[in-house]
Amino acid sequence: MATVSEQTPQRGRRKFTTGFDRFSGLYLGALFIIVFGVWVPSQFLTTSTLHSVAAQQAVTGMIGLAVLIPLAAGLYDLSVGATANVSGILTIVLMNNSHWAVVPAIVAGIAIAVAIGLTNSFIVVKLGVNSFIATLGMGSVLAAMQVIISSNSQPIPPTSTAWNNLTQTTVAGFQIVVLYLIILAFLLWWLTAHTPVGRYLYAIGGNTEAARLSGVRIERYTTFALVMSATIAGLAGVMFSSLNGPSLDFGSTLLLPAFAAAFLGSTQLIPGRFNVWGTLLAIYVLATGVQGLQLVSGASWLSDMFNGVALIIAVALSIKRSPSALGQRIRARLRGGSAGGSGPSDSTAEAPPEALSAAGATASSHVGSAPN
Repeated sequence: MATVSEQTPQRGRRKFTTGFDRFSGLYLGALFIIVFGVWVPSQFLTTSTLHSVAAQQAVTGMIGLAVLIPLAAGLYDLSVGATANVSGILTIVLMNNSHWAVVPAIVAGIAIAVAIGLTNSFIVVKLGVNSFIATLGMGSVLAAMQVIISSNSQPIPPTSTAWNNLTQTTVAGFQIVVLYLIILAFLLWWLTAHTPVGRYLYAIGGNTEAARLSGVRIERYTTFALVMSATIAGLAGVMFSSLNGPSLDFGSTLLLPAFAAAFLGSTQLIPGRFNVWGTLLAIYVLATGVQGLQLVSGASWLSDMFNGVALIIAVALSIKRSPSALGQRIRARLRGGSAGGSGPSDSTAEAPPEALSAAGATASSHVGSAPN
């Protein structure tokens, strides 16, 4: 009897890779820890530094997750910082001036954020304004609203113990706001990675026209993305105000780090896709580098420069991964098309997940195309 064992070709061995294309953030973070751990070990390698960085970046992480949802759908939301500011200030003003209890004041602060998200979606979906312009203009409107709400004076911190404990209670040595960030991250990871909603968002961001032809309700998911973004930003504003006290300008300082983290995160773990864990990894890697440099030099301008350079590099890397997608989007814009910014039709029925094959084919590489 003939045997085939001798004729069976040997399977090729899997080539070893360092995974630098997916885990470069981890390598960079380890490098920061080694360098600054050797340079200033008495200041950098301490539990107080760990707890401080974790808590300080928790709100930035929430803002990063807020901008991630619209970016996944090919949209920009530049009003998240102003939304966070308005929500935080309104909550404090209601407690101080109107003597509201903590919970109703927080609900009101988040409710105004939801209203902002609905307004953004109306402007983008119904009026056909590009999301970049619409949310940029909304940020300016919200700055004026904040002056009205606060009477152009910084409110005093509320004296409520419940308000302070909202974010400053410690869990395993970390302030509880870090736990809030982890819970929010898990919820958004499940939403984007394991539900049809996430697949629709990525399909729209990858190729809006293909998603529309596949039956995806573009208007519905554009509205969802902008409302979710504003709601998370409002929650982050409340958390910041409880953690650090009232501030009239903290929102603008969080916008650049959030976008830098979202774009840098799109080159991590799942390259070519805006993803939750990549965004959080980027936030804490950048924060580790900034913290180390500040301990070494004490310069106050390092954070802005570090985040600005990181944003430029991250966008350049994401574009490099899919230059053809970028070219297609630029050509579409020159022809007058804009995904999510031109009030697409919502007349088609929502398609089942399997009907998204045409739209989803480009979703994994949508980061290279400029969101609208």
